[in-house]
Amino acid sequence: MKAVSSISRIASLMADPKRSAMLWALIDGTPRPTAELATMTGLTCSSACAHLSLLSTAGLLRLESRGRKRYFRLATPEVGAAVEALANLVVGTDRSRTGAFPLQIPLSMRRARLCSDHLGGELAAELYQRLTDAGWLERHGEQWLVTSSGRLELERIGVFIDALAPQHSRGGVICHCNEWSDQGPHLGGVLGRALFKLFVQSGWVREQEASRALQVTPLGLQHINRIARVTSLQVG
Repeated sequence: MKAVSSISRIASLMADPKRSAMLWALIDGTPRPTAELATMTGLTCSSACAHLSLLSTAGLLRLESRGRKRYFRLATPEVGAAVEALANLVVGTDRSRTGAFPLQIPLSMRRARLCSDHLGGELAAELYQRLTDAGWLERHGEQWLVTSSGRLELERIGVFIDALAPQHSRGGVICHCNEWSDQGPHLGGVLGRALFKLFVQSGWVREQEASRALQVTPLGLQHINRIARVTSLQVG
C-alpha cells in the first residue's frame, strides 16, 4: 500500500496546473529562482512559494540557496522521467488538446536531449528519418528491423548489430521511440543506445551535469550528418 499512497500523493500535487507548469519549466535540469517560476506560471511570489514548498516537501524539487535567492530544480532524474512520461501520455492521446499551460519545449532541449539512455530531440528525429529513407531500417509488421545494407553501413561507423543482440538473427534491436514533442519518432532500444554511446565516446555529443540537454559539437554535427549519406543539416 505504500506505493499506492505515494502515487496518490504525487498525483494530487501534480494535478494542479500551476504546479505542473513549474515542474515542466524545470524539465531541462536548469535551476530557476522563485521569482522566475512565479512569472512563468502567472503567480505572485507568495503563492509561488507556497506551491514550491509543497513540491519540495514531497521530494519532487530540491532547493538551492544562492545568497538571498532560492533556486529550485527537479530533485532526481526519476522525477523528470515521470513528468515526461505523463506529458507524453497527454500529447500522445490527443495532440489537439490545449490547456492553461501548453507544452513548450525548452530551447536548450529542442536540438538534442537525453531521452532515457539514448539521443532525443530534433537531431535524433532527423537521424531516424534518414536511416529509414536510406533503407537501413525496415518495418516488418509491428517491428522495425535493421536491413542487410543497414548492417553493413552501421558496421562502417563502429556499430555491430550481431554484437548488440546476437539472439536476433534479423536485427530486431530497434525501439520506435515517440517523445512528448512534435519532433517525430527517434531510435531507442539497443540500437539507439549504441549510437548514443558512439556519439559520446567520439566526443561528438557531450552530456551536461544535472541537465537533460546535450551539447553537440560542430565536428560531431558533421559526423552525425554523414550517417546515411546526408550532410544538409545545420547547427540549431
